[in-house]
Amino acid sequence: MSSSTSHATLRYTLMRLAIFAGCLVVAAVLAYVGVLPEGIGDSNPLWIFLLALLLSAPLSFVLLAKQRDAMARQLADGVDTAKGRLAANRSMEDEEAGAADASDAVDVGGAGDRDRDRTADEAPRTA
Repeated sequence: MSSSTSHATLRYTLMRLAIFAGCLVVAAVLAYVGVLPEGIGDSNPLWIFLLALLLSAPLSFVLLAKQRDAMARQLADGVDTAKGRLAANRSMEDEEAGAADASDAVDVGGAGDRDRDRTADEAPRTA
């Protein structure tokens, strides 16, 4: 994995948070100056927070497209690696189970014959 994609998720998340923080500051300043309504009653902090969230979402979608694609590639590579490991473990377990089944199939000491003889002896006799 190249160094540009090794921390793509962290980079995208930090940039997304930075855009949100910038929008939060801008919304708070505009509400303080009076350009935006400050909210109803005691809702000022919640109103400012929701407004910043609403503003930062489309900005992040447009401005961070390249970082989002890099993050998606990083996550897809991680999922592919995990799937490969699971498949390797599964095939190893299947091989071990196949070897165990083969050793169980060997009739050691004629135990199968004894079971058959005992079943025939225990059968009810009719006169």
